[in-house]
Amino acid sequence: MVHNWINIIQDYLLPPTCILCGNTGFKSRDLCEPCYQRLVRNTRCCYRCAEIFDTEANSPRLCATCLSTHPAFDETFAPFVYQGEIRHLITKLKFGGHTKNARLLGLLLAEHIKLTAQLPDLILPIPLHKNRYRERGFNQTIEIGKTLAKELHIPLDLKSCHRIHDTPHQISLSGKQRRKNIEHAFMLIKPIKAHHVAILDDVMTTGSTVHELARLLKKSGVSRVDVWVCARA
Repeated sequence: MVHNWINIIQDYLLPPTCILCGNTGFKSRDLCEPCYQRLVRNTRCCYRCAEIFDTEANSPRLCATCLSTHPAFDETFAPFVYQGEIRHLITKLKFGGHTKNARLLGLLLAEHIKLTAQLPDLILPIPLHKNRYRERGFNQTIEIGKTLAKELHIPLDLKSCHRIHDTPHQISLSGKQRRKNIEHAFMLIKPIKAHHVAILDDVMTTGSTVHELARLLKKSGVSRVDVWVCARA
C-alpha cells in the first residue's frame, strides 16, 4: 500500500513521459500505451533458446539447433523480438548512454518474468571486460538488472563472475566464430551458492555467450540456469 502511494505521488509530481514519442506514459513507465502495443512480441519460439519460429507452436518445442547441440542453459525468456522500438531502446542504451532506457527495459522484462518464469535464487548479469567497461562507462545489463532485481525481489550478483578475456564484438561473426570467440571468456571469482540462476543480458543472437557462462555455472554445481533477455534477434 505504501509503495502504491509513493508511485501515485511520484507520477503526480513527475509524470512519466514516453521515451519513444514524448506522449504521456502509462503504468508509471516512460512508455505510452500505443508505443507499448507496437513492441513486437516473441510468442512463437523455441523454449530453450527463444529462436523465433515462422509458425505458431501448439505446445513447447525445441528448435533444430537445440535438438542437435544441447546448450548448457535450460530455458530462455525473451519477451520481444529485436526490431523496431525495442531495438531502438536497447541500442540507445548500449551505445548512446541513454541509461533512462534501462529502467523501462527492466520493468518490461519483469512484467514478462512474473507471468512466465519460475523465479531463481539470484540474477547474474553478463559481465563486461574492464576495458569495455572503461570505454562505455557502464554495463547496460547491470543497469537493466537493478530495476529487475528490485521488481522481483531477487538478489543481483555482481561479484561472483568476471570476464577475463576482452573478446571482439560478435556482431559480424558467424555462429561457429561466436562460439570460438567466447570460449573461456568468464571466470568465477567465488563459489555461487545457488541451485537456480538466471543469466541476464540485453539481447540474445546465437546464444554463444550465455551458453559459455551457463556451462561454467553448471560445472561449478548450479543445477538450473535460465536466460533472461529483453529481446531475441
